[in-house]
Amino acid sequence: MSVVSIVYHSGRGHTEVIADAIGRGSRAVSGTEVHLISVDDVSDDTWALLNRSDAIIFGAPTYMGSASAPMKAFMDKTSRFFARTSWRDKLAAGFTNSASQSGDKLNTLTQLAIFAAQHSMLWVSLGLPPGNNSSAGSPEDLNRLGSFLGAMAQSNADEPAAVAPPPTDQRTAEMLGKRVAELACMWAPALRAFNDQGMSANA
Repeated sequence: MSVVSIVYHSGRGHTEVIADAIGRGSRAVSGTEVHLISVDDVSDDTWALLNRSDAIIFGAPTYMGSASAPMKAFMDKTSRFFARTSWRDKLAAGFTNSASQSGDKLNTLTQLAIFAAQHSMLWVSLGLPPGNNSSAGSPEDLNRLGSFLGAMAQSNADEPAAVAPPPTDQRTAEMLGKRVAELACMWAPALRAFNDQGMSANA
């Protein structure tokens, strides 16, 4: 069984909707153990869970052109694992939400990808072609916001999380969760065998 953890911050609930959708996508892959973790609820047990996870998907709303402050605080707290390379070769992916169609969301995904790279993690892209970019396209297309680095979502500022982000953004997020879980199922056994070999060699 592979372990996929989804770590997120959600200010008004919109980003949590996307985290839930990613969780649904990951759970659809047989043999996947999925955990949703709000950065507001991090404990010692959380760190232990993340250290045994095969993949960690990071998500935050885009506020003022970058990841929200609580997410950045979480990222800063991981410096203890950076020094020990505890998350080396784990899979990583990211998602974000903002009120505007653009909202400079790419900057947040780039921030998350660099954070993962600092931990020597392996970044998983969205893996979907861009939608809604031709006369035959539609706002109902998967990946309607045309992201490649991770899953993007858009929620109207005057609408609650019960109605935003729209279903197509949630379906896009499900695809990211499924992609990461599928790759984790393939990658996790090989990584564990490699790590076991390393420990045996150092014994």
